[in-house]
Amino acid sequence: MNRSRLAPGAGIVTAPGDRPVLRTSEGEFLRIDTGRVGPGELVDRLTEGEGHTSSAELDRLVAAFEEAGHAVTEPRRPPLTGRTVHLLGDPVLTEPLARFAAAEGAEVQPATAADLAGLAGRRTAVVWCLDSPVPEGLWDEADRLPARHTAWLRCHREGAHTWTEPLASAPGDVTAAHVRLRRLAATAAHRELAAYWAGHRTPDTGPHPTEPAAALIAALLTADLIAWASGEPHRGSGLPAHRRLRRIDLRDLTVTEHPVLPVPEVAPLPAPTARTAP
Repeated sequence: MNRSRLAPGAGIVTAPGDRPVLRTSEGEFLRIDTGRVGPGELVDRLTEGEGHTSSAELDRLVAAFEEAGHAVTEPRRPPLTGRTVHLLGDPVLTEPLARFAAAEGAEVQPATAADLAGLAGRRTAVVWCLDSPVPEGLWDEADRLPARHTAWLRCHREGAHTWTEPLASAPGDVTAAHVRLRRLAATAAHRELAAYWAGHRTPDTGPHPTEPAAALIAALLTADLIAWASGEPHRGSGLPAHRRLRRIDLRDLTVTEHPVLPVPEVAPLPAPTARTAP
């Protein structure tokens, strides 16, 4: 039988001369009413201590910890266990991302653009990382992945900024095409931005992601994958993963977040009717 242990991130703090306090994984401090249970008995029961005492009151106290999520009986499974992550793009970004995703339990596989049409499944994600602007049309096929309930996550660089776009995993989520339309609508320089994306620009001068910058970008993408695997891309503190556009400044590693919504489909304009002369 598995013994209960404190949940990851939780701990019991005992100030001299005071009752024990639970520090939750969220950083809150909650006083513990141990009743007739000695604080040392509770600590031993919930840690690797040597105590093996048991009583009905101690059992009830431990059960209360478990019910509140502050104690667990099963060992922690990495959050991406059972998920497959297909990676495409530039190694400066995909290599650290592959390490981070694998460390969280994912099965990481390289992929090509030709593979996308055959990928589908609720436990499958595709991540495409570019150390450059996105050529027009490159992500059109990948934008169809959410309609097949396959997670779709991407990032790209424009000058000194890398953008990580919202994770899309279901029909109606924000696609790369939506992000482009929203960004064009948000700037007065929409003609210039469109020309920049279309390749009408001088050769790229960087800066390219350094090792720390690449690690930061990979960590942010991994966090989005964990939110998806946990069934929480639509929840969480701050902006949810499926509505969050991030901009990472590669010069000082500052991160800013911007909300972005999908663009509704618009019915095409009716074809003009021919007029006859009176």
